Parts: sequence; structure tokens; C-alpha cells
Amino acid sequence: MRKTLFKWHSYGALIAMLPLLIISITGSILVFKVEIDSLLRPAHMVVEADNTTERVSLDTLMQTTLDANPEYELGGWELFDDKQRSDAGYLIKRGTEDWEKIYINQYTGELLSQSQPMGHYITDWLLELHYTFLLEVKGAWVGFAAALIMLFLGISGIILYRRFWAKLFTMRIKAVRRILFSDIHKFIGILSSPILLIMAFTGGYWNIAGILHEINEHGDSGHVYITAPLHSPDISFETLRIQSSKEIPTYQAGYLAMPHEPDRNITFYGAVETNNPLNSEYSSIVSFDKTSGDLVQKQDIRDAGFLMVFLDSFRKLHFGYFGGLITRIIWCVVGLMPVILGFTGLYLYWSRRQQKVIAKRTRVAIDSQSAA
Repeated sequence: MRKTLFKWHSYGALIAMLPLLIISITGSILVFKVEIDSLLRPAHMVVEADNTTERVSLDTLMQTTLDANPEYELGGWELFDDKQRSDAGYLIKRGTEDWEKIYINQYTGELLSQSQPMGHYITDWLLELHYTFLLEVKGAWVGFAAALIMLFLGISGIILYRRFWAKLFTMRIKAVRRILFSDIHKFIGILSSPILLIMAFTGGYWNIAGILHEINEHGDSGHVYITAPLHSPDISFETLRIQSSKEIPTYQAGYLAMPHEPDRNITFYGAVETNNPLNSEYSSIVSFDKTSGDLVQKQDIRDAGFLMVFLDSFRKLHFGYFGGLITRIIWCVVGLMPVILGFTGLYLYWSRRQQKVIAKRTRVAIDSQSAA
């Protein structure tokens, strides 16, 4: 049983090595996506405002964005009010499924960038590479398969090397390379497996959730391309934003999802004050009818059931920012461990193959001598 499991552990690693290395490297970088963007593109990402400065009306910001991009409709809007980070608008070109992104100073109403395709900037390109390997739905299937294999590798590794816990910190530094690499592989694998399993499980869930959404929403009739606003022109999004903060105590909207498909309404996703460190900044929801502006639904994560709280926790668990800078650094470092595991594992596989070849040649030589 152990020999069979070891064999499948090796085969699984070989099959998924390349996608897992891509996921590992890009994921570790993306842990600090905002910081990298702010460093590389401060003119887009960073704003300066006093604590008393109020946001410009959301309606004004949205209209300014649309006036500058007359061939587009809004698909979403990221809202920030920390006096440091700019808002971001998400645009859809009419008659297509092409999304673009634009940055705007929410305290002055000034556009900070031109509208650019979603993968235009380096970290956005890395995000698409991390999630879909730049292959859209087909790539999401590859990512899902890689996540499943990573789960298997983590669980099978724990089973295979469960006795290594007793000698976890007794690495044989002066041993021959094969033994040293074996110890490194076991040491890093066992130590990082809990976090890697969390990353694989949450990432795999997002992949399959995105795939199922595409199948359910667009499987039969294909995409519905927006050609005009799907909401009433009398809707005031600023009024709805203010109302959303009154519907749920301590609620602050972080993202506005526009009704860019016929069956969708106006939905604000936001955060509330909570004792649960795993509740995300988009954990609570307030939805309004796109025609009348009437309240349709509200969901306070503090009153939600276990399943919704559990699924919402995936965001912070996957990127590791539930504990501030310390957990983000840990997640960044551990996220790179598959690179070392892949290198040491490949060396051990090659070493075993070489040993088998040598043993086979030795047997042939002995048999030849015996026959002589």
C-alpha cells in the first residue's frame, strides 16, 4: 500500500509540476499585489486626502468615467475611503465581453489613468496567469486539476512521511546529496503542508465555482453582451451606497457590482465590524432592484449560517492577510515551497531512476558472466 501511494505521489508531482510552479511563484508575488502596484504605479494607486475630506458623489465619479469612455458601460466599482488608495472602475465595452479597468481619485473626481484591459498591468497579468494560465475557462480547469493534485500530494506526503515528525529537526546536513535532498523534501513538505493544503483547497474551490458559473450562466445561450445600461436612469448609486450603510450596522461598502446581465440587480459587497478575523472585506451584502432602487436583499455576515461564513473565510485564508503583515509574509514564503519541493522531488526521482538503471546493468553483467 505504501509503495503504491509513493508511486502515485511521484507521478502526481511530475504531472502537475509545471502548473504548480506557476501557481506557486505567481501566488507568492500576488500576496503583496497592492504594495507592488503602489510602488510601480503610485500615480494610479495612491491618493492623498485629509481625514476630514469627503468622497465625491459616486454618481459624479461614475459619470466622469463614462464620459471619458463613451463606448463602455460600467460593470463594477471598487470603493475605498482610507484617504490613501484610489477607487477603481471596471468597464465593459458595449457588444463584447471585454473588461477594462480605470483608476480615479475619489476625493477630487480626477481620472488617474486611462482605461486598460484587465491583464494590461504586470500584477493583473500575473493574476490571470495564476488563476487561468491565460486560457480563460480552459485554464481554470487546468488550475482546478492542479489544485486537486496538490491536495493529493499534501495528504499523501503526510501519510508517507508521518514518522518524520520524530526527526523533524534532525536534518542530516553532512549526508550524501540524495539523503540530504530527501531530508529537505520531507522537512519542507511536512512543515508547509497545512498551509499548502489550505491554499490548494480554497484555490480549487474558486476555480470550480468560476467554471460552474460559466456553465450555468452562459452554457446554453452564450454571453449576453451589454449594449446599454440595464438599470433605471433615475437610480442614484450614491444614495444607494449611503442607504446600504444604514441597512446593516457598521457596514461599509467595498465593491459595487453593476447589473451587467439581465438577471442581476445592484449589489454592494462590504465589511462590518466583527470579532471573526476571517470575515472578509466583502462578507456582507446589500442588494437593490435595478429598476426601482428598492431594497431586495441584505445579508449580515454576523448573522449568516456556517456555510456562508466558511466560504467567505476562503479569501483571507488563501492570501493569508487575516493576521496582518506577519501572516502575509508566512503565506508568501510558504507559497514558494512547491518550488523547492519540485526541485528536490525531481532530483530524488532522477536519482532513483539512475539507481535502477545501474542495478539493471549490474544484473545483466552478472548474468552474462554466469552464462559464460
